Amino acid sequence: MNKTRIILGGALIGALTGLIAATLLARRAEKGERETAITTGEGLKLGVLVIGLLRAIASLNDD
Repeated sequence: MNKTRIILGGALIGALTGLIAATLLARRAEKGERETAITTGEGLKLGVLVIGLLRAIASLNDD
């Protein structure tokens, strides 16, 4: 049961984070009047940051 609560909590946090990120990107696209709000280079940078974040989370209990 505890594992299920952790997974559901993580899913909720991920969904909320994604919603906020999409809102910010939509605002940026409207402000710049561009069709896409993110370039390939920016997407690559974000991907590397997300992988780093996931690695940090995975190593939280490592001594």
